Amino acid sequence: MAGSSRTDDSPFGRWWRNVDRTTLICTFILIGFGYILMLAASPAVAVRIGASRNMFIFKQVLFLGIAGVIVVGISMLSRKAVLRLSMIGGVLMLGATALTLVHGIEIKGARRWIALSMMSLQPSEFLKPCFAVVTGWLLTQRRISRYFPGMLIAFALYGLIVLLLKSQPDIGMLTVITAVFLVQLFVDGLNLILVAFGFGCMIAAGIAAFFIFPHVRSRVERFMHPGVGDHYQIDTALRAFGNGGLLGRGPGEGRVKDLLPDAHADFVFAVAGEEYGMVVCMLIICVFGVIVVRTLLRLIREDDPFVVIATSGLVTGFGLQAFVNMASSLHLIPTKGMTLPFISYGGSSAMSVALAIGMVLALTRQQQGRPLAGNGFVTTLRQWRSA
Repeated sequence: MAGSSRTDDSPFGRWWRNVDRTTLICTFILIGFGYILMLAASPAVAVRIGASRNMFIFKQVLFLGIAGVIVVGISMLSRKAVLRLSMIGGVLMLGATALTLVHGIEIKGARRWIALSMMSLQPSEFLKPCFAVVTGWLLTQRRISRYFPGMLIAFALYGLIVLLLKSQPDIGMLTVITAVFLVQLFVDGLNLILVAFGFGCMIAAGIAAFFIFPHVRSRVERFMHPGVGDHYQIDTALRAFGNGGLLGRGPGEGRVKDLLPDAHADFVFAVAGEEYGMVVCMLIICVFGVIVVRTLLRLIREDDPFVVIATSGLVTGFGLQAFVNMASSLHLIPTKGMTLPFISYGGSSAMSVALAIGMVLALTRQQQGRPLAGNGFVTTLRQWRSA
């Protein structure tokens, strides 16, 4: 394939030559893990709720298949097309997120989903990658035109998203989007003192959430004090990791999937630990790490500030989501209902993460032509670091 692609001038041949094949392969490895672990975890959950054993499997096969198509399809787009898609998608998903407050499905006191025929759509999942790309463009456009209030518009957009997510409420998604925005501001050249101030505000907001939202207070108290509240889910997950040991109990031999209601979603990493052991868990962590590190390394050679800032936000959101899910399962942080990208069950999760990775591959693909926002960004960043 590699040899023939050098002389292949078709659109696919040019795409294959220029796309980051390592990240692409790692993405499909994660999709493969998603199929395997859904076969392991979902039948018991389906039976427990009175559904067909294969209900979740059939749905996830479709979701992950669509996700694979999205990754490849989006990765073939030009940078301008990615920006247009993010603007249009961002407006639509912003409106849909607002719609959840009126017509959304209420689950455990939160309105985050819109009911569709095949799945429940969580618009904020799709809003996250669109926000990262649009913010990257806004922050770089102010370098081209001094009269364009890119920074002001970016903060206004972030403030609107904060208001919507707080109203749902979805503190986890709000935390991820805030972290994405702070990373983008840092990459854009924001003073370290202001970056530290931003993280300080995040901590203050977290403390405020502890006192304002009962479910946040409950999760933090259960994390800090083992004798407070119900620890059934996290204790069961930790026992699953212990039972799995180094090599696991074997496919189908796990018990955690019979005990946890969210074994196919929030605690799918515990299923992997019990049935396949620490070796496979470490492999999954390494695959996520390769995608994040590989993307950041490609940005070192990139001179388009739009690409650098937008991709930094996209990969931050992807890596942070994976960290939160796995760390929650291991009781390293308070539990948070956040899916493991491409592995946990969920149509919104699989497709939104596929959208983000497709955008990463499209933006980091070697392309001819002038950048969207000028040259010399990496050179400036290197000079700033050495100063």
